[in-house]
Formats: sequence, C-alpha cells, structure tokens
Amino acid sequence: MKRTLLALASVATLASASYAPAATAQSADAWNANDWHYNLVIYGYFPEIGGNSKFPARTGGSDLGVDANTIINALKFAAMGTFEATNNHWGFLADVLYMDLGGSKNGTRDVSIDGHPLPVGVTANASLDIKGTILELAGTYRLMTSPSGTLDLVGGARMLNYKQTLGWEFSADLGPDQPSRTGNSDISVTNWDAIIGVKGRVAFGDNHEWFIPYYADVGTGDSDLTWEALAGLGYSFKWGDVVAAWRYIKYDFKSGSAFEDAYFNGPMLGVAFHW
Repeated sequence: MKRTLLALASVATLASASYAPAATAQSADAWNANDWHYNLVIYGYFPEIGGNSKFPARTGGSDLGVDANTIINALKFAAMGTFEATNNHWGFLADVLYMDLGGSKNGTRDVSIDGHPLPVGVTANASLDIKGTILELAGTYRLMTSPSGTLDLVGGARMLNYKQTLGWEFSADLGPDQPSRTGNSDISVTNWDAIIGVKGRVAFGDNHEWFIPYYADVGTGDSDLTWEALAGLGYSFKWGDVVAAWRYIKYDFKSGSAFEDAYFNGPMLGVAFHW
C-alpha cells in the first residue's frame, strides 16, 4: 500500500504477550511450574492494507475491480490484542484484530471493468470502506525452554470476517451493457481456516534481557491459503517486556470468490505484562 495508516492512537486494550508477541514469554523456571501463568500486552498495530477485489456493478452484468491499497488512506477505528494462559507445557491463546478503514480517490483510473482498464479519457471518483475482524483461537505446547530462548508449537483456527463497500462516479457514461455512471456495491466473506505454526523467542545479552520474538503459521480451509509471520526486538524488565515487531498476514481466496487476495502488513509496538 502506498500510504501507511498511522492513526492507531487508541488501539490496544485487549492483548497478550506471546502471540503478538511471543515476546512476552516468562522465564524458564516460571514455565516449568505446575500452575497457571498469564500474559497480557497492550500494543498498537500500524498496517498497510491491500488486496484485489471484484464488485458486482448490478448493471451491465460487469464486475468492477479495485486494489485496496490504491484507495485506502484513513483509519476510522481499530482494536486488537491477544491473551495467553499456560500451565507447564500446555497453553492456549486468543488473538483478535478489528479494523474499520476508509478512503477515497478522485480522478483515478485505478478501477477496472471485468479486468480491463477504463476507456480512454474516463476517470472515476472512487471511495472504499473496509471492515475486518481476524480472530485466532489456538492451543500451544512448549517444545523447548532455556535461558536463551523458547519454542512453542501452535495449532488451532483463524477466522476472517471481511467486508468492503465500493462507491463510484465515472466522469462519463460508459454506454449500454456497462456499469451505471454512479453506484455502489459491497462484498463480504467469513472464512475459517485451520492453522499450524511455531512461536517463541531468542534471548541474548549479559542477562538475556534482549530478545527476538518470532511467530509463523500456515493454514487452509475456507481459504486456499493463509499465512502469517512476525519478528521483532524486545527488552525485558522485572515488571514485563517492551516489544517492537513487524507483522504480516496474507490471504489467498478460492477461485470464484469476490476477493482474490488480501494482506495486512506493518509494524506493531507493545508493552507486555505477565503474572
């Protein structure tokens, strides 16, 4: 996307410490104890949103195509976070990401009709609104723990509920059997996909106070393919961790879907607490 969305000021009241970042894992001794431990992180995510979509024009039997990253330029509201609980080697996590975004572009040719460019000399005023929720529910199993790092196996499901609304006004009539000069259309999808992956961190420094959090998964189900990757840098204090990371989530949808693909790509900053 050409513009990074920089308005997540009030994002972040839910959260965790292992997924967005595995960064907030506790000490090896704490993980080995046979009681429950919890992680909570407050963080902001600053993603770019992109992906190709096809909107039924309702007139002319055509589809209007648009790439979200050419239009979206404003964040209306966002909330996100992760919660994790662990007992010895076993645990579970819940991660949620909600975004409400919008944008508009005047005099653009970044709209296609049935995959073809607009006629020569024709431009469009286009607006695009996006509402999306990504929910992950997963179990975890600690494969390795030591002062220098941790490694967890992750397995579960990720749900995407995604809706886009396109409004358009062409600079001229397109003729018979073509979309109307003005109009709007919306498309939506709710996909559940099984995922499997790993998460953890690599610690370094004199007291292992610095660490590199990481997370990666891949899945399929209602989607052809979905995957996620995260890596960053963190610092541990006695009360918790401070983490900066980069997160990328990608969806490839099945053939025939109004959505061809979608991605969420950008940095995140968090403060983690564990007890």
